[in-house]
Amino acid sequence: MSEPTQPTIDQPTSKDFWHADWGFVVITTMMAAGVFAGTSMYYNFGVGAFNEVAIVAMLKAGIEGGSYGAAAAFGASFLFARILEGSLVGILDLGGSILTGVAIGVPAILLSVGAKPLVQNFGLALLTGAILGLAIGLIIFFVRKFTINQTKATFGADVMMGAGNATGRFLGPLIILSAATASIPIGIGSTIGAALFYAWKKPIPGGAIIGAMIMGLFFPVKL
Repeated sequence: MSEPTQPTIDQPTSKDFWHADWGFVVITTMMAAGVFAGTSMYYNFGVGAFNEVAIVAMLKAGIEGGSYGAAAAFGASFLFARILEGSLVGILDLGGSILTGVAIGVPAILLSVGAKPLVQNFGLALLTGAILGLAIGLIIFFVRKFTINQTKATFGADVMMGAGNATGRFLGPLIILSAATASIPIGIGSTIGAALFYAWKKPIPGGAIIGAMIMGLFFPVKL
């Protein structure tokens, strides 16, 4: 009798969308189109922007006052830095590149130079965002292809990621303190969440955020 064969796990191939380089480019194209269209909705209707309130306020100030310098400089600098970082570490910071750069920085630049239809028109906004996302994906792909993939050197990427992971350990207590300043129940929830994640040997910032969100659902802060 022949021995039963052990089941094998299919290895990812270059044709697998989730592991293919072209899949990454498609994803960045779709995400950038979506967030840019969200900014178009915000420009026209006052809702729909994908970002933190403080960052969106920069764009709002430009829309109301006509000066887009702060939003353009802040967003564009984030976009440029995150594209370089993504090429080195292989991880694209979506908050800095897509949400801040594409959704806030680029629209602010376009509005400042008079290219209002690209932001105001929803269809053109989708197309503009898609082109930006395509460009971001291709830049990161080609930079990695002709630098990182051609040598065993990491160009300091391991140092960058190591520094980020090390500093991330201090975010938990800061999140707890921030939650406590919002309200006592939210601070208690953040502390409990952090303690549970610590017991489960998971990063405590995640537990602190989840705990604060749960308690904030039952004890909302009045603005």
